[in-house]
Amino acid sequence: MTATMETGKPIQDYIEALSDDRRPAFEQLLAVIRQHIAPGFQEGFYYRMPGWAVPHSTYPKGYHCDPKIPLPFLSIANQKGAITLYHMGLYADAELMAWFQQEYAARVPGKLDMGKSCIRFKKPELIPFELIGDLVAKVTPEQWISVYESMLKR
Repeated sequence: MTATMETGKPIQDYIEALSDDRRPAFEQLLAVIRQHIAPGFQEGFYYRMPGWAVPHSTYPKGYHCDPKIPLPFLSIANQKGAITLYHMGLYADAELMAWFQQEYAARVPGKLDMGKSCIRFKKPELIPFELIGDLVAKVTPEQWISVYESMLKR
């Protein structure tokens, strides 16, 4: 899978291809992210899904696996069984992960369905939009670069 920095039409095409039962929640999640994401992240279509990255103008080194790609931070995808949020900061920052897990348990009934950096929402009606907004707002591009570079040094 390759990453592209396309904006606009690919994202709209992605949304239009969603099933009627997923589209409203996906659009609301997209709107929450757009409202809360720190200035400096660049929205685009990365790895065949809407996402946000630190652009080369801010972080010229790019992603270490492929420096031509801007530094990935956050993506959302419609998958077979769930709407999935990928937040690289959760995987990289133990303090942020602990905060999120605690807040999720306090705000959302049911068990958190999570991988290393992905949060799966199998029931779109149970997506905690306010919590996701709070999570997205917690990290600036500068903070993400700092955490990312500290991970590379390990």
